[in-house]
Amino acid sequence: MNDNLGPSHYNSIKATKLRVQKGRQILLDNLNFSIQPGNITGLIGPSGAGKTTLMRTIVGLQRLTSGELSVLGQPAGNKVLRQKIGYVTQEPSVYSDLTVKQNLSFFATLIRAPKSDVDRVMHEVELMPQAKQLVKTLSGGQRARVSLAVALLGDPDLLVLDEPTVGLDPILRNNLWELFAKLARSGKTLLVSSHVMDEAERCENLILIRDAQLLWQDSKDALLKANKVTSVEAAFLKLAGQQGGIK
Repeated sequence: MNDNLGPSHYNSIKATKLRVQKGRQILLDNLNFSIQPGNITGLIGPSGAGKTTLMRTIVGLQRLTSGELSVLGQPAGNKVLRQKIGYVTQEPSVYSDLTVKQNLSFFATLIRAPKSDVDRVMHEVELMPQAKQLVKTLSGGQRARVSLAVALLGDPDLLVLDEPTVGLDPILRNNLWELFAKLARSGKTLLVSSHVMDEAERCENLILIRDAQLLWQDSKDALLKANKVTSVEAAFLKLAGQQGGIK
């Protein structure tokens, strides 16, 4: 596929019979799903379900065992994707002995992002007052926001966010979800993982996984309608029960 095509010309992410196995342990089992550009997809499931493995596979940090996985029109892990994907891990991945601005300036240089990006992303995640503060002196929530700011550098087409709002107060969490919605409206694709069901209610589309298997992939509205329930949590419990008992 022509690398110059815009995001609207293909699925942002498409998995076909995706399988990831480590030794005898199956981490992802025969997943089939697709994610369209310009929306927020919630990756929902309990701890150990395979959410982080799937995200690592999408960003090219985990090799798939079999099947196919395309990201922004390229095979997952292709080097041309490095500047097109922003990835936020569960643990903040920034330097504690540098200030917020120094961290962002360093990572902006690495990915050849414009210098103006540093102030832009600090403003977006509400870190301007902490610009000259050492990361090691920040609260846990503030450190998480620094990681998110790093992911926003370079204006990536795809944001893969692993539990991005864990430990944040309700006001900041709401502000971040408003930012996510704004980014989606601008045409970006967001994949946001969580084990908290009220986070799922904020997502337009959902991928539900449990024990390395796909329970559901479609819109939230279709999920509720198909399962005749009024909440994502109720739908998840119903689907998990149908899978073979709730653990």
